[in-house]
Amino acid sequence: MSEPSPRVDREGRAGPSPTLEDLARAAGVSRSTASRAINGGSRVSVAAQTAVDAAVISLGYTPNRAARSLVTRRTSSIALVINEPNARVMADPFFAAVITGITEAIRDTEMQLVLLMSRPDDDPSRTVRYLRGGHVDGAIVVSHHKADGWTEKLADSGLPTVFIGRPWDTGLGIHYIDVDNFEGGRLAALHLAAAGRKHLGTITGPMDMTAAADRLAGWHTGLREAGLPPGPVIEGDFTPAGGMEAAERLLAEDSRVDGIFAASDLMARGAITAIQAAGRSVPADIALVGFDDHLAAPGELPLTTISQPTSEMATQAGRLLLADIENPTPGRDPVIHPARLVIRASSQRQEG
Repeated sequence: MSEPSPRVDREGRAGPSPTLEDLARAAGVSRSTASRAINGGSRVSVAAQTAVDAAVISLGYTPNRAARSLVTRRTSSIALVINEPNARVMADPFFAAVITGITEAIRDTEMQLVLLMSRPDDDPSRTVRYLRGGHVDGAIVVSHHKADGWTEKLADSGLPTVFIGRPWDTGLGIHYIDVDNFEGGRLAALHLAAAGRKHLGTITGPMDMTAAADRLAGWHTGLREAGLPPGPVIEGDFTPAGGMEAAERLLAEDSRVDGIFAASDLMARGAITAIQAAGRSVPADIALVGFDDHLAAPGELPLTTISQPTSEMATQAGRLLLADIENPTPGRDPVIHPARLVIRASSQRQEG
């Protein structure tokens, strides 16, 4: 099980690459023991493993990953599936945190991360064929939309899979990690009410995503608990431009609005632009709460937000996937992180 990696003598002339037989001979073990040792086999003594490791170094032996995968049926790769337009992925710090977290999970392994990106309106069959074709050992799915069918397709494939974010169908056995989005929306409503704001509106994320639906449900619950009537609800798209457009529509629908919950920090940033363009200010006229806690640009208004530990969630998803690849375990409970309100200047308490 060796690939062309020719030895070079002292004068720089290439010679034949060392074979598995050469490795076994140098280590003083059988060919099968040498094979198990370089492929991570468990039935290898410490002495034999040490001898093989030393022979690998002395001979410059390089295992052939293609041949190894035929034996182990492993590719040493996992896929990150993101069902969003390229421009949004590159501009949203949420996705950078996801990639950072997964990379941390596989840092001390031989796993490589394969990024698979598609658009919500694309035909997902090509990506599904790739995932089912034995190219990766498992998949992590983020930014899941209701119509994309990823839950059903991956559950049927048998490929170890973890979702970051609750899938729409939780009855198919897909493991997932999420933040308590419902509680996040509830906390936003209660905080704005406690700050003295009486006319509240919200900018949701795309309502074909569970995060947006859960945040909106929590928002409505918080309003009821605070004794406030439901205000305008405008759907956004988790982008600054979408947040700006949604805020313009929200203010046009109800000019009395004095508090807004934007279901992402990026939309909150866009909402500030719209509020200022309307001749009003944050927080004097309108208190604002976002979601994510990803924005900290110098000079920007400090934003009250619901914090979610995206990088930590992604690291957990990576480790959970690695565990499932080694030992498939159906029926794991979801991992749900608590929502946490971080109060900053954008929602300071209204005086008088």
